Amino acid sequence: MVKKVLIADDEANIVASLEFLMEQSGFDVRVAGNGREALELAASFRPDLMLLDVMMPEKNGYEVCQAVRADPALAGVKIVMLSAKGRDIEMAKGLELGADAYVTKPFSTRDLVAKVKEMLGA
Repeated sequence: MVKKVLIADDEANIVASLEFLMEQSGFDVRVAGNGREALELAASFRPDLMLLDVMMPEKNGYEVCQAVRADPALAGVKIVMLSAKGRDIEMAKGLELGADAYVTKPFSTRDLVAKVKEMLGA
């Protein structure tokens, strides 16, 4: 069964490269440009994994992470937070709110794809 990945980020260049690489890796991919859209898509698309930018309009990544973790229908979704904020306190906050991993920008897209594959057992 094809694994589903939801990319939520407001930076078009990051989204374009991640979307391309995830699709090339065989994942079914959807994209959201803000936190509200990410939650709406998560409810309908039911991703196996979310790549979630911390700083987004409408709802930030922390708020989206909390909402996903509070929704029993999305209980199994893996969450990887993406952020330019690499301080330990920011990482700890993301992990405390339920993220499975925290990756700081700039990051290697190839390394991130490898991490996603590992997390999804793909």
